[in-house]
Amino acid sequence: MLTQQKVRHLDAAELIAAVLDPGSYRTWDAPVTDPDPGPEYRQELAAARAKTGVDESVLTGEGLIRGRRVAVIVSEFRFLAGSIGLAAAQRIVNAVERATREGLPLLAGPASGGTRMQEGTIAFLSMVKISAAVRAHRQAGLPYLVYLRHPTTGGVMASWGSLGHITVAEPGALLGFLGPRVYEALYGTPFPENVQVAENLFDKGLIDAVVPPWQLSDVVDRALSILVTGPHPRVAPPRTLAVRPSDAGAWESIEISRNPRRPDLRQLLAYGARDVLPLNGTGQGEKDPGLLLALARFGQKSCVVIGHTRPRPSQQTAMGPASLREARRGMRLAEELGLPLLTVIDTGGAALSKEAEEGGLAGEIARSLHDLIGLNSPTVSVLLGQGAGGGALAMLPADRTIAAQHAWLSPLPPEGASAIVHRSTDFAPAMSAAQGVNVASLYANGMVEHIVDERPDAALEGRAFCQRMGQAIEYELAALSSAGAGELLPQRIGKYRSLGGLVAEAAGSTAGPA
Repeated sequence: MLTQQKVRHLDAAELIAAVLDPGSYRTWDAPVTDPDPGPEYRQELAAARAKTGVDESVLTGEGLIRGRRVAVIVSEFRFLAGSIGLAAAQRIVNAVERATREGLPLLAGPASGGTRMQEGTIAFLSMVKISAAVRAHRQAGLPYLVYLRHPTTGGVMASWGSLGHITVAEPGALLGFLGPRVYEALYGTPFPENVQVAENLFDKGLIDAVVPPWQLSDVVDRALSILVTGPHPRVAPPRTLAVRPSDAGAWESIEISRNPRRPDLRQLLAYGARDVLPLNGTGQGEKDPGLLLALARFGQKSCVVIGHTRPRPSQQTAMGPASLREARRGMRLAEELGLPLLTVIDTGGAALSKEAEEGGLAGEIARSLHDLIGLNSPTVSVLLGQGAGGGALAMLPADRTIAAQHAWLSPLPPEGASAIVHRSTDFAPAMSAAQGVNVASLYANGMVEHIVDERPDAALEGRAFCQRMGQAIEYELAALSSAGAGELLPQRIGKYRSLGGLVAEAAGSTAGPA
C-alpha cells in the first residue's frame, strides 16, 4: 500500500538549511509589491506574513552545495498554501533570469496548491512567464533540477514543477494536477487513493527518484558533478585502439554473446564508469525495463547514457515503444545540456507483440533514427553483445562506434533470417556468416572504428572487460569533445551514406537522364 504516513514536512527555511552548505545561503528577494487587494485579501496576506515570518510564498537566493554555487527557489507552503500570485510569480521569474545570466544551475523546491485564487485569472496566466523563464534557462544549457514536495498540485505542477531536466520527489508527497479536495467537491466522491503519491509517479516513469530531504544534497551533488564540467586533461589513447577483429566465425560470436553471464550495461556502468545517476522513464507516464537511461562519467568525460538492459530471470525486457520514447528523452537531455550521448546496444530484438504494434514501435524506431542521425551533440555507440533487428538499429547511428570483439548486428536473429530464406532455422550459422553480421565485417565496412578485446570471452572476465570498455568510451568521448555540430553532422551522415559505396558509385556512373 502507498497510503501516506503522517510525517512532518520541512518549511522553506528548513529545506534550504538541509540542502545548502552551512552558512552559504544568500537571499535574492527584494520587497514585494502586492496587487491592489481588497480588505479581506489584505488581511489574509498580513496574517500569512505574521504566521510564517516571510513576505511571500517563495524564497529565492543562492548558496553552495558541496562547495558548488547553485541558485534556489523554494516554496513556503505555510504562506497561503504556497499559492502563486503576481508578486510570487515575479520573484520566481527574477530568480530564474538571474540564475541564467550568472550561469548557475537552478534547484527548485515547489510545494503549492497552485495559483492564488484571490488574484484570479491574471495570477493563473503568470505560469506562462515562469515557464518562459525556465525555457530560456534550459536553452542556455544550464541544469534545472526539481524537488517536488508535499503537496504540489494545480498550475505549479503543470508548469515549473514539471520542467526539470531531473525531477525527484519527497517520500509520500501528494503530486498531481488535480487537487483531491476539488475533485471531491465537484464529483461528490473521493479521488482514488495512492494515484497522486510520489512512489506511484516513480513507478509510472513520471519522476526520476523518491528522495528524503536529508539526501537531496547528495543527489544534486552527483547530478552537477556530471552536468557541470570544466576543461579536462587530454585522455591518453587506450591499448584497445590496436585491437583487431577476432578470428572467430560469426556463429561462434553469436553463441558467445548469448551467454547469460556476459556483462551487460548494468555491469559496464558499475565497473567501467566513475559516477552514475540513473534516471527513470519518459517523464510522460511510461517506463520500460528494456532500456536504461542515466547520466554518467567515464573517467573525466560526462555523458548521457541510453542502452538496452538484458532481462533478469523474472522479467521480459524486449525493447518496446516506451523504451524508445525514454531513449529520446535522453537524446533531448544531451542536446540541451551540451553533453555527448552514449548508446549501448545489446538486444535479442525489439518486442514482438500486439501492445508493441499498437504502441507505434515502428514509428518510434524511425523517430529514434531520425533524431540520432541529426543530433546536435557528439555521439558514441557501443555494440556490447547481441544486436538484432530494429531494436538494435534504433540505437546505432553515431559519430564513432565501439564494439566488443564478439558483438554482432543483424536485420533479424539468424534463426529468423534462416526461417525466411530456408523455411527452417537449421541454417542460422550459415546465414550469420553470409550476412556479415560479426565485428570483422562491420569493421571492414567502416561501421566500427574501435574494438575492445575479449580474453577470450567477456563472460569470463566481466570486471576487466568493462574497465577496458570504459577506457575506450572515455577516449572516444574525449576525441569528439572539441568538435562542433557543424563538423560532426556532415561526417556522421557521410559515414552511413558511404555504405555500399562501390555499388552506389557504379550505379551512378551508368545512370542516364530520365
